[in-house]
Amino acid sequence: MHTMRQILDRKQNKQICSIRPDASVYDAIKLMADRRVGALLVMTGPELQGVISERDYAREVILKGRASRDTRVDEIMTAEVVSVPSSHAVDTALNLMTDHHIRHLPVVDDGLVVGIVSLGDLVKDIMSDQRATIEQLQNYIRS
Repeated sequence: MHTMRQILDRKQNKQICSIRPDASVYDAIKLMADRRVGALLVMTGPELQGVISERDYAREVILKGRASRDTRVDEIMTAEVVSVPSSHAVDTALNLMTDHHIRHLPVVDDGLVVGIVSLGDLVKDIMSDQRATIEQLQNYIRS
């Protein structure tokens, strides 16, 4: 089983997408669309303040009839952030994400954000491992 560090090292887009807590939700949604991501880390300098996702936007802005340009990120972000260190294994991270019903998980080492993984990143890794295991078993059976 791979670690979060290995997952981050394999990601094509290694850039950490973040936004300030005082930015407008409109700016956050635009940045998500531009970067083709489903969530942003909310940061003040190097300090992680929260996470804002498309789900937060749907539940806290759209469904409540709020205006994106008039609502600040820190008004709707998830402030109690679940995170993992880069040494954690994929299955540990996947269990955390399942237990907390989240799709994006910041990776934090010694208080510093080193990346973020999505549910898709973890599923892709698991599927790759399973394919490799199947190929090994097929080769073993053939020999």
